[in-house]
Amino acid sequence: MRRRILLVEDDPKTRATVALYLEREGYDVAMAADGVEALERARERAPHLVVLDLMLPRLDGLAVCRELRESGNPAIIMVTARSTEEDKLTGLDLGADDYVTKPFSPRELMARIRAVLRRASEDDVIVAAGITLDRTQREVRVGEMPVAVTPTEYRLLDALARAAGRTFTRQELVERALGEEYDGLDRTVDVHIMNLRRKLGDAGKAIVTVFGVGYRFAR
Repeated sequence: MRRRILLVEDDPKTRATVALYLEREGYDVAMAADGVEALERARERAPHLVVLDLMLPRLDGLAVCRELRESGNPAIIMVTARSTEEDKLTGLDLGADDYVTKPFSPRELMARIRAVLRRASEDDVIVAAGITLDRTQREVRVGEMPVAVTPTEYRLLDALARAAGRTFTRQELVERALGEEYDGLDRTVDVHIMNLRRKLGDAGKAIVTVFGVGYRFAR
């Protein structure tokens, strides 16, 4: 199956050049010139990976990244002229898988795309502590038994299981599962975690409370 790539870039020359390299690599390429069009194309094409410029008209790349993480969950490589550590960390915290700074070599970008797709393929299914997350189907199982979870519960479990052993604050989990712009109480996370543990049964013990901080997923 040809991998579908969505290229989001407002500069026509850069867009044409990168698209040419992508097509030569054998990818199925769709393009968008602004953030709103990017989300429309993503809904239509369900890309495996999005090459996402940060500085976009109508809707910036960070907002697009946030929306993509709420929907189909493709791999994301951010491309931008910004090069400060804070900008990179912001993009990565929102869920970007890699970050390329302009000007860049198209060959380097192709190598980054291959690496990210390879990692994404390896991580399509996460198995930890008897819990299986099928990230392509957004399904959860304990052993062979499917577990019905809400989208928010799924995103919480996905964030915790992908970084097993790492402690997340409640605010970090709010940003990952509810969105950075959510303005409710971060204690809402406690309710979702309680429901997750109940649904997961004994396997729910893998979600460990770190008192005074937040939660982590046991290794």
